[in-house]
Amino acid sequence: MNKMFETRPTSALRQGATKRAAGQQLTIELSETVKLAWPMVLTQLAQVAMMTTDLAFIGRLGPEALAAAALGVTLYLVSFTFGAGLLAPIAPLTAQAYGAGNLAMVQRAVRTGLWAALMLSFPIIAFAFGGEQILLAFGQAPDAARLAQQYLFGLALGVVPALWLQVIRNFMSAVNRPEPILWITLAAIPLNALLVYLLVYGKFGLPRLELFGAALASTLVNCAMFLAGLWFATMRRPFRDYYVLADLWQLDWPFLRQLIVIGTPVSIASLMQYGVLSAAALLAGLISTSALAAHQIALQITVITSMIAFGISMAAAVRVGHALGRNDGPGIQRAGLVAILLGSLIAALLTLAVILARLEIAELFLDKSVGDADATIGLTAELLIVAASFLVPDAAQSIAAGGLRGLKDTRVPLLFVGIAYWLIGFSLGYVLGLKIGLGAIGIWIGLSIGTTIYAGLLVLRFQLLASRRAFKAAT
Repeated sequence: MNKMFETRPTSALRQGATKRAAGQQLTIELSETVKLAWPMVLTQLAQVAMMTTDLAFIGRLGPEALAAAALGVTLYLVSFTFGAGLLAPIAPLTAQAYGAGNLAMVQRAVRTGLWAALMLSFPIIAFAFGGEQILLAFGQAPDAARLAQQYLFGLALGVVPALWLQVIRNFMSAVNRPEPILWITLAAIPLNALLVYLLVYGKFGLPRLELFGAALASTLVNCAMFLAGLWFATMRRPFRDYYVLADLWQLDWPFLRQLIVIGTPVSIASLMQYGVLSAAALLAGLISTSALAAHQIALQITVITSMIAFGISMAAAVRVGHALGRNDGPGIQRAGLVAILLGSLIAALLTLAVILARLEIAELFLDKSVGDADATIGLTAELLIVAASFLVPDAAQSIAAGGLRGLKDTRVPLLFVGIAYWLIGFSLGYVLGLKIGLGAIGIWIGLSIGTTIYAGLLVLRFQLLASRRAFKAAT
């Protein structure tokens, strides 16, 4: 009898201690995720600031130059996104090696990443050099294609340092030190603005290079950023302790094959997501000019908010990779789910902000004194309500995808992209927008539904794989 009375309170104490320990672990995970994510988020936003600065200076050359730059950037991003996707697994692979305390594997990942970036640069440069012919093949006006080619020539010169910087950035993130890339990017903003101003308009005796000058400025900034990143990686602690340039001339073919196997689905999935948004813009253009303008504003808002989710996604990939390297099954679950909840909460707050400020956002992008601006502003404000529903699932899918990259699971998410975005989302958007007559609102309803389905599939996939890892660790 006495034993029974002693067992109950002891069991209750143990349960309470277990709950407190679990709560402490979640708090620690949240703290570590925030510490890792905030420099990544700010780095993404700083890159957006540089692109915005470029467009602001180019816009003063005239609408033709701005349109040509938009075409050039669109074409460039298609190939660069593919290359960056192939390099994306470097972060989780390096994080796994870091979690396991495997210094040699960290070196292999960075060394192979630098070689892969160099190899990828050649087709990207070739694609940029053929930009004019590609644009003409897609029915663009000859003058616009010619101006876009000038811009692409300048951008092509900076492909190699830009990709190498991606490798350095992934390495620094994987070892829990992403701050130097943030400092470098913040310092690059005023440098980029100064160079664009000087080279576009030909100030202080420099030649007036216009679009080529803007792209050349970006190339020079990419070179400076890479050299600064390389200096941190090789000269400053804790990075220099990894000797990432040791045996640089030895190309690791087995690791390169692993990078290609994991990274190719990431690249294709990114292109498919990019493609569905481009296809949605084409649908909006079929409806009306106002619909296309409203669509572009909604898209710009989602791009800005997605930078926050992408930063957290990178942190999730690293945290999951660390736990995988330690063979910590419960840690894998915590890392992924804490990041998803964090990103979803931030996205929910942004959703509320967009809904409340929808009219102000529309007026910020549109001049009320031009033509039927009032009608376009009204349509944009309505569309932003629907587009706001896109933000939370978009954040969840981005972060869940990062967690799955940390587990080196990229093929199944590629299948999910095709089903959710194209088979369901785009088809629904086409039917609702053009057949039923809901216009741009119908297109965004389809995109939002497709994104929600994709997010649900990825979160379930992560939970399934993480649960398996946790079960194996427990047994």
